[in-house]
Amino acid sequence: MSHRTLESVRNRLHLNKREGWIAGVCAGLADVCNIDVAVLRVGAAIAALFFTKIAIAVYLVAWLVLDER
Repeated sequence: MSHRTLESVRNRLHLNKREGWIAGVCAGLADVCNIDVAVLRVGAAIAALFFTKIAIAVYLVAWLVLDER
């Protein structure tokens, strides 16, 4: 991936701490995908049940990399 592509993705994705519970990762992704945040949270919880380490790692990286909007 080029630098321009990464910046494009990073500009679209963001944290939404106003509607978020922990860090606003799920709320920010729900904003970008135009879906209900509850659906995304349930999906993240199910993913965490089956792929615990991967789900935690992805959540933490998103929390550290994404900016609040």
